[in-house]
Amino acid sequence: MLWSLIKIVLFVCVVAALAWGAGFLLESSGGLQITAMGQEFNLSPLMSVIAIVLLVLAVWLLLKIMGILVAVWKFLNGDETAMSRYFDRNRERKGYDALSEGMMALASGEGGKALANAEKASRYLEKPALTNLLTAQAAEMAGDTRKAEETYRKLVEDESTRFVGVRGIMKQKLLAGDTDTALKLAEKAFALKPKHTETGDTLLQLQAENEDWKGARETLGTKLKHGDLPRDVHKRRDAVLALSEAKEIIADGNSIEAREAAIEANRLSPDLVPAAVMAAQSYVAQEKPRYAARVLAKAWGIAPHPNLAAAFAAIQPDEDPKARIKRFRALTKQMGAHPETKMLLAELHIANEDFPEARRALGDLVETAPDARSVTLMAAIERGQGASDTVVKGWLARALSVPRGPQWICDNCQNIHAEWQPTCGNCKSLDTLTWKTPPLSEVAMPGGVEMLPLIVGAIEDNSGADAEPVTEAEEVVEAEVVAETTAEAAVEKADDSK
Repeated sequence: MLWSLIKIVLFVCVVAALAWGAGFLLESSGGLQITAMGQEFNLSPLMSVIAIVLLVLAVWLLLKIMGILVAVWKFLNGDETAMSRYFDRNRERKGYDALSEGMMALASGEGGKALANAEKASRYLEKPALTNLLTAQAAEMAGDTRKAEETYRKLVEDESTRFVGVRGIMKQKLLAGDTDTALKLAEKAFALKPKHTETGDTLLQLQAENEDWKGARETLGTKLKHGDLPRDVHKRRDAVLALSEAKEIIADGNSIEAREAAIEANRLSPDLVPAAVMAAQSYVAQEKPRYAARVLAKAWGIAPHPNLAAAFAAIQPDEDPKARIKRFRALTKQMGAHPETKMLLAELHIANEDFPEARRALGDLVETAPDARSVTLMAAIERGQGASDTVVKGWLARALSVPRGPQWICDNCQNIHAEWQPTCGNCKSLDTLTWKTPPLSEVAMPGGVEMLPLIVGAIEDNSGADAEPVTEAEEVVEAEVVAETTAEAAVEKADDSK
């Protein structure tokens, strides 16, 4: 509406200016005097202006006529395409002008204008590869998905533009949420251009979302073969996919194949915690505890993690606390300054009811880098050394205010996960979960605080008339579990209030 009003105002202004100019020329004196071949011509100012305009038009028309005459002369002298070339040059000039304006409009984000210029260019040019591509992209920007898909289908018909057409339709299907069709199109596009990074990444992500781990590993191998993926990144992601494939095999009940896949995943990436845990479980199932311990010790030396300690404890679930401390030296002698090693040692000594040694093992961790788990361990130590309920409750209360500790966090979208997954549940990115402490950790950590019951053994329910006396170690374990439950309940209540 506003633009129409502006155009009307401009038109009125132009007409008024022309009327004023004509009036001014009529009222002006003098003019133009031309003498030619003994004849004298006197022109008024207005007539002079009209004569100049007519002269310019005559020159332009003369040049056009001369161009046509030259083309006719060439045609008469045997050049059969002279006439068609003359008219085609004009059409091509108009077409390329429209194509250029359309590309500029596309770059400026003016979808409607780009679409109009694309249609104009397609009328003048016989270049469907260019005009159809511009039309498809302009239609996408303008929100005309039907026209965009129709145009991309035209591009698929030409072998030279087939990849562009298939990729364009794939993107349309992704926007529409049709991931099954998009997966098939991504496979076709990747087969046409295996070196195309974006298409390969899209195919890999879709295969991972569809849990096609075997196909994803083949795609990953193709990307490595064509130099589109560094070898170290390939090994890491291949390990992630192999681990996911192993989990799927376990779900199908093929235990032998699952063991082999888990061991293969750990071989590809020893620092991948879930792979090390599954490989250790596979060795335990094969009655090879030494291999299981070796795998877990190697992984602990790279990146200590509570799940590794839990899996190490499961190798000998019925051993006494002193024997467990001795066997755990394979882990605790490594990465001694790491918080996870300190907390593991503290838990082991708590299970052995050696609370002074547990305090020494924990060191100044609760002061320098406190989290819910280390503070809860301190509460258990105080309880074991006979501190008052006030002191113990003070530590438990502090556990609610300190950071929750490391968690599985997506490096891409920072989403927090309770357990490790091959793909982020939020942004669907592959192999982006890292065990680290979030900036603002408000979600209860998944496995850290529960470590002591896993290492000590299952806590029996001794309630009832014939309940046996509760030992000091069991009281400590109970204190830690109560702390964990209290912390999680407070966090859940805070989340509900939000």
